[in-house]
Amino acid sequence: MMFVKAFGILGLVSTMAAALPTTLERRATNSTGGGVQIINNMGKDIYLWSVGQSADAPMVTLTSGGNNTYSESWRTNADGGGVSIKISTTPDQSDVLQYEYTLVSPIIYYDLSCINMGNGSEFTTAGFAVTSNDNSTCKSAVCKPGDTACADAYLWPTDDQATRGCPETVQMTLNLGPSAAE
Repeated sequence: MMFVKAFGILGLVSTMAAALPTTLERRATNSTGGGVQIINNMGKDIYLWSVGQSADAPMVTLTSGGNNTYSESWRTNADGGGVSIKISTTPDQSDVLQYEYTLVSPIIYYDLSCINMGNGSEFTTAGFAVTSNDNSTCKSAVCKPGDTACADAYLWPTDDQATRGCPETVQMTLNLGPSAAE
């Protein structure tokens, strides 16, 4: 009987732990070798959700001190759409910066979207930037601290100039915070 109780308690603890926010997640490498790494330089916890076909992605917490990076290999969306990594300063997604991408081999199309960010967003105050390991064929997107009209990001749904295309083998880095404008 004690043996059954011990496994029951262990199962309960495992279930509870699975429901907690993830502090760091790395997705399996894909065949293209490319992907994105997001770095939290904000000095506070940041929350993100990688959303594809389903909107019920688990929340990932990037802490301000320890586990402050998230990596994801390019992936495709089963319904043919893109993937949106929603990044927020709160776990309730009230101020969301989006890093959006669509893999159409051999090109990865990406953009930054500020459409769901609030006025006075901490992301705008701190700045953010996407760079890559291939500057010759993959243009960076930089929104310097305080730039409320950043031309490198979507500010409304028709900002088509904010979409960029790069080789699918590119490795991108999205820096959130002070080192973004360097």
